[in-house]
Amino acid sequence: MNKNVLLLTSILLLSPGQTAQAQVTVDVSKITCDQFVLYKVTDPKNIAIWLSGYVHGRNNSTVVEPQTFESNMDQLKEYCMSNPKSAVMDGVLEIEKAHK
Repeated sequence: MNKNVLLLTSILLLSPGQTAQAQVTVDVSKITCDQFVLYKVTDPKNIAIWLSGYVHGRNNSTVVEPQTFESNMDQLKEYCMSNPKSAVMDGVLEIEKAHK
């Protein structure tokens, strides 16, 4: 075998980050509170950020208040700890109702 081909093959096989990764999609409306608080889907903060954007988009608001976000995330975690079988979106709706 040609030395150049062997070298190139070795480099490709040993290079980090060269493996193909499958794309995963998640329907946020189906995430349960149990999945949320136990990191079964991803870091809960990632989900909370998406949810915040969803709610703000639905309300036509471009304003982000970091302290309010943290407070809402804490409230969502509390809701989910008490309601592990509920959808995380139900918790968001409860928190949103409480703020109106």
